[in-house]
This record gives sequence, C-alpha cells and structure tokens, in this order.
Amino acid sequence: MTNHLRSRRNFLTMGATLPWALRGTGASAAGTIPVGLELYSVRTELAKDPAGTVRAVAEMGYQGLEFYAPYFEWNATQAKDMRKLLDGLGIRCFSTHNDSGFMSGDKLQHAREINLILGSKYLVVASAHPKPGPDGWREVADTLNGAAERLEADGLRVGYHNHQLEFTPTNGQRPIEILAKNTKSSVMLQLDVGTCMEAGSDPVAWIKANPGRIRSMHCKDWSPDPAKGYSVLFAEGQAHWKSLFEAAENGGGIEYYLVEQEGSRFSELDTARKCLEAFRAMHRA
Repeated sequence: MTNHLRSRRNFLTMGATLPWALRGTGASAAGTIPVGLELYSVRTELAKDPAGTVRAVAEMGYQGLEFYAPYFEWNATQAKDMRKLLDGLGIRCFSTHNDSGFMSGDKLQHAREINLILGSKYLVVASAHPKPGPDGWREVADTLNGAAERLEADGLRVGYHNHQLEFTPTNGQRPIEILAKNTKSSVMLQLDVGTCMEAGSDPVAWIKANPGRIRSMHCKDWSPDPAKGYSVLFAEGQAHWKSLFEAAENGGGIEYYLVEQEGSRFSELDTARKCLEAFRAMHRA
C-alpha cells in the first residue's frame, strides 16, 4: 500500500509544520487556544459526504479538526484533496486518531505520509490492545516511544488518548499512570474528560499531576444519569469546565481543545454546532 506513497520529505514536512509555526505554544495570534472538532462526533455525516461535512464544520466556526481512524485508508491523492479543501476553508487538521497497530512498520510509514500531507502535528493512539498486567502497558509505552523517535525528524509527534480502561485501576495502579511514567515527555497525554470521569477519576487532578503533557483535551461531557450518559451536550454533564480550562491553560500545556460528543437529542451536525456555542460561552465566562 505504501510503495506509491513515497514523496518528497522536505515538501511534506514544510506542509505539516507551517500551520503550527505561527503559534509556538499553541495559542493563536489572538492569544487564545484554538478549538476543533473530533470528527467522530459527526461520523455518520462524514461517511456519507466527507467534503461536505468538513465544510459544515468550518462554517460553524471550528478552527481545526481531528480525523479518526478511517482516514488511514486514504491514499496520497485523497489526502492532498482533503488538504486543499482544509486550506481553502481556513481550517487545520490538528491531529489524527490511530490504532496502536499503526505505530510501527509499513503502517507507521503510511500514517506518517498522510499526516504530513494533511498538516497534522500529532498522531494520537486511540486504541491499544495490551497484554494483561502492567508489563502489557509498558509494552504499549515502548511502542509509543519508538514511534515518537521515528517521527521526530519530520516534525510529527505522538499522543495517547484515554478511555475508561486506562483510568481503571489494575493491581492498585491505573494503566494511564504506567503510560505517563514510561513514555517520553514529548508523548502527549490527550485527555478524554468524559471517560476519565466515568471511570471515577478526577480530570483536573490528572492535569495537575502531569504538567506540560495535556496538550490536547477532548471536551466530552458525561452524566452519571444512566438515561443520559454521553448523550448530553457540552456543559450538560458533570464536568467542571472552568476548573479544567484553568488547569489546562496554567501548567497543563494545552495547545488545542477538541469538542467531542457521542450523541445527543439533536442531529450530529446540530450537536456539534450547539456544543461549540456552549464551549465558547463557558470558556469566556
């Protein structure tokens, strides 16, 4: 699959790094942290009409987005077409979500090529399949470190996205703690607020315990009401967003926020729009 994807490294690296070079620490020219949409939030629409969905997301006012795993099936031509669309809309690809299997061998090479074309900065592992016990999670950490080393020269970085599993203690230790301890400081710990809360952990405490490493945050709310769960809009759940923003922007290392919801009483696009409106109102408050 990757034989026809060999392209000029210097050209692609420039394409990946230019959108970020203007921001330095992640703040925009106006001094604010940009907010994007994790496209899993609009997965049904995205599958039907990728270009139309990205246009709709840009028109809502999102400054960036995060593609999830199906992007990996694109070839170089498809990725270049998407990059042209993104540039025309003035919206950036902040990062991509990846299976842990994408982090080595030919799959990593393919992910590297496509992320460079898209202008992404982070390849985030969103699904790991560790062997049982702490040693399994240490192997995941080794994989992340290895990928980080291979991608560093291209200006790309690696991240890890938590679900409930990583915050659920095993033998008295949470797997996310093993990952944090055994990965390079350059490996981003992308915090999914909702799943962290559902697992019984405090996301604000986690940010404070890992200064500089929470460079991206999935702003997904969650309600303990079984009838609601993740089917709530931003700020309708139990997350303390003001405290989360404070921690993320004062030591957490946040570079960009990502709105994500798994569903609501509204359509996918309406949910994305309403969540952005609520996010902005809360962040300004």
